[in-house]
Formats: sequence, structure tokens, C-alpha cells
Amino acid sequence: MKDRRGPARRSRPVSGGSGTLRIIGGRHRGRRLHFAPLPGLRPTPDRVRETLFNWLAPVIEGARCLDLFAGSGALGLEALSRGAAPVVFVDAAPRAVAAIAGHLQTLGAMEGRAITADALAFLRGPAEPYDVVFLDPPFGQGLLAPCLRLLAGAGWLAPGARVYVEAERELGEVALPPGWHWHREKSAGQVTYRLALATDEQAAEG
Repeated sequence: MKDRRGPARRSRPVSGGSGTLRIIGGRHRGRRLHFAPLPGLRPTPDRVRETLFNWLAPVIEGARCLDLFAGSGALGLEALSRGAAPVVFVDAAPRAVAAIAGHLQTLGAMEGRAITADALAFLRGPAEPYDVVFLDPPFGQGLLAPCLRLLAGAGWLAPGARVYVEAERELGEVALPPGWHWHREKSAGQVTYRLALATDEQAAEG
């Protein structure tokens, strides 16, 4: 999460930390990677990622993934490690994107691509369908609703697509586009994380 305008994942409280993330599953399991030391930037915690990728286990191999507000790149890198391809990382912070690009090179992950862009501007551009979208915007900036709306209406989702939504717990209920439904939901500390399913018909028409 984040506490600035650009999309690097940063609104979680910071309590020190080493500026590293650990890939917890797949072919790169156990690899530790340094992420850009931007104020407040924290990867999605290991236990949350473990739960999320248990949810995604039946579909992640070969899935086309989009990691919006990529920040440290933890979600997209975990997806790559577990066989997703391709994976596109989008973040507005050039240092975050450069760090992710470095990780892709280090891991030999030619299936990954890192793009410097504002997430909403990116979603207003030419669309291509994804099977899994990771949506973890900065807290308190009202970005979740417009991102969901753009994802639903612009051809970004393949039939049966999954959309992961991570948000501050105090936000409460998150309104989904028509035809979507929550498939899984849990909370950890001050964060609620959910997995939404889009209808095949809506994804195909987008």
C-alpha cells in the first residue's frame, strides 16, 4: 500500500523492516528479494499471500495476471513463481518498477513485464484480457471503486476471471460491479482481503 499519489503499495503502518520480500511457493520458493526503499512500502504479508494463492491454486498455472499498484511486486512475483504467464506489473513509481524489472531479470522470468504508469490511466488505455487481477490500491484515496468499474467495462477480464481486492478494514463493504460476486473473504489485522469472480458473460463482453 502507499500514502502518496503514485501506485506503490503503501498505507500499512511501518515498523522498521529490512526492505525484503520472500517468495513463499513455486519454483522460486524461498528466494528473498530487495524492494525499493520508498517510504511506507510493504509487501503483502506472507500469511495473506499464502491464503490468496491457496484460493488461486486451481487456476494460477498458465494464468494471465495483472498486478496493479504493484509496489514491491510481491503478488505478481509469487504468481510467476507458481506458473502464471504472462504477468504485467503496473506502478507509478519509477524506482519501484525498476526494482521489479531487476527481480524479473534475476529470476530469469521472461514472462513478466514491468510498466511505469498510473493505474487508472493504464486501465483507460487499450485493454487485453487477464485471468487474474491483483488490485491493492493505496488506502484512503478512493481508487478501488473506479478501478473495479474500469476493469468491469473495458475488456480487461477473461471469462471466469478472478479479481483480488485488498483494502483497509475500516472501509467496510466494497461494492462490486453487476454480476460479480465474492468468492472468498478474510481479514488480517487492519486489512480485509477478498477474491471476486466476474461472470463469464460480463468478462466476454467487456
